[in-house]
Amino acid sequence: MSRSAAMILALGLAAVQAQAQRIDGLLQETGSAGLGAVMRIETSPYADGGHRTDLLPLYLYEGERFFLDAGRAGIKLLDDEGRRLDLFLARRLEGFPEDRVPATLAGMDARSTSVDLGLAWRHRQRWGTLHARLAWDVGRASEGAELVLGYSRDWSSGRWLLRPELSMTWRDAHLNDYYYGVRPHEATAVRPAYAPGSGLNATLGLFASYRVLDNWRLLGGVSVTALDRDVRRSPIVADRLQLAAFVGAAYDFGTPAARWGDRDVPLIVKLFYGAASGDGCHMALIMTLRCTSLDRDNPSHVTGVHLGRPFLERINGWPLDVHGYIGLLRRSERGRQPGGWQVDAYMKAFYYGFPWSRRVETRLGFGVGISYASRVPWHEVDSQARRQRPTSKLLNYLDPSIDVNVGDILGSTRLRRTYAGLGISHRSGIFASSRLLGKVNGGSNYIYTYIETEF
Repeated sequence: MSRSAAMILALGLAAVQAQAQRIDGLLQETGSAGLGAVMRIETSPYADGGHRTDLLPLYLYEGERFFLDAGRAGIKLLDDEGRRLDLFLARRLEGFPEDRVPATLAGMDARSTSVDLGLAWRHRQRWGTLHARLAWDVGRASEGAELVLGYSRDWSSGRWLLRPELSMTWRDAHLNDYYYGVRPHEATAVRPAYAPGSGLNATLGLFASYRVLDNWRLLGGVSVTALDRDVRRSPIVADRLQLAAFVGAAYDFGTPAARWGDRDVPLIVKLFYGAASGDGCHMALIMTLRCTSLDRDNPSHVTGVHLGRPFLERINGWPLDVHGYIGLLRRSERGRQPGGWQVDAYMKAFYYGFPWSRRVETRLGFGVGISYASRVPWHEVDSQARRQRPTSKLLNYLDPSIDVNVGDILGSTRLRRTYAGLGISHRSGIFASSRLLGKVNGGSNYIYTYIETEF
C-alpha cells in the first residue's frame, strides 16, 4: 500500500466509540482502490445489553476529489501537504440491539442507525496528527450533532505500524436524548423518564497494522470510552467503561499506471437488461446452473448502464484484470410498488486464461461493492416481511458474470473489445452480520444479459 502503510491506522474509528466506528486514510495514493472487512466486538452501552459483534465491510477508493471508505463517502475540499478538509456522508452505527432486546429496553421505541452529513479536518505534522469532525444527523433519527477533537501519533517498525489515539467527543442534547434517554410514554415503575442532555465522551485507543504482503494488511485495534456522567445515569445505560476491539484485513489493488481521468484510458460502457430470479433461486444455484428460473408470478425487470475504467491489467503476469465500475439501474416492479433507481459501485476481477481463449476470448468475472436503492426492491420487501426481518436501502453488491468476445466470434477487429454475456445483479445483507447494511439477512437476484464495449 506504499505510503498508505504510514496512514493505515487513520482507522479513525474516530473514537472507536462503541457504536460509531469509521475507517479513513486506509488508502493514500490517488487513484487507488481496495476491499476488505473488519470484525468488531464491543460492550453494549445499554444495561443488560451484553456485547455485540458486527462485520464492517470495507469498500475503499481514494481519488483526486472523491473518496470512499467504511460507511463513509465524500469530497475533498482541501488536500495539500499535511492538511485535508472533507465534506462527507456517513452511516451512524448506533442504536438498540436488533437480535435480542434486553428487558431494560422492552416496550421502548426503537433507536435506529442514521446518516450524518459532516466536515472532517486533519492536520499532520512530525509530532503527530490533529483531527476534528463536525457531523449532523440528516437521516432524521435524532437530528442531533457532535464535535470530535483528537490527537494521534504513528510509530512504525519493519512491517508494523502502531497508532495510539486520544479523542474527545461533544454530543448535543438531541443526540444523547435520542439514544440514551427515556421518553415520558416509555417510563415504567423501574424505568423513569430521563433526558441526559448534551455531554462529553472521552476515548483512548490503540490501532495496529501489519504488512503481510505488498498489497495485504492485517488490521487490529482496541479502545475504551468513558461516557458522559449524565449519560451513565440514564436508567437504560450501563454505568461502566465501553470497551471495543476489532480485527480484519484489507487488500489494496494499487494505483493504476494511468489515472482514471486520463484521456488515453478507455471508457467501458456496459448496457444490460434482466429479470428477477424465481423464489429459492439463489446466486450460488444460478452460478452453478442448478437453477436459472425467473419469477413468472411476480415479475420484476431491471434496465441499466454501468460505466467503468480498467484498473489493473495482467496482475503478476496472470490472465487477470481488474476494472472499476459505477452505474445506474432502473427497476420496474409491474404495479406492486412504484419503480425505483439503484446506484452500484464495485471492483470487478476478470479471468480469461482458458485454453480456448486464443480463438474465442472468454472471461469469467466477479464484482464486489455496494448498492444503494432509492426504494427497497419489492422482492426484498416481500421476502423480509415473510421472515419478519428488516430491510435496507444500502446493501452489499455482487456481480458474477461470464462473457465472450464478439469480435472473435464475428471475425471483426472493430469489435475486438466488445463482449456479450450473462450476469447476476445480487444485493445482499451478508447474513445479517453487518449493522452498516441494516442487519439484513437476505437480498435479491436479477439474471441479466449484457453487451460491454470500450471507447
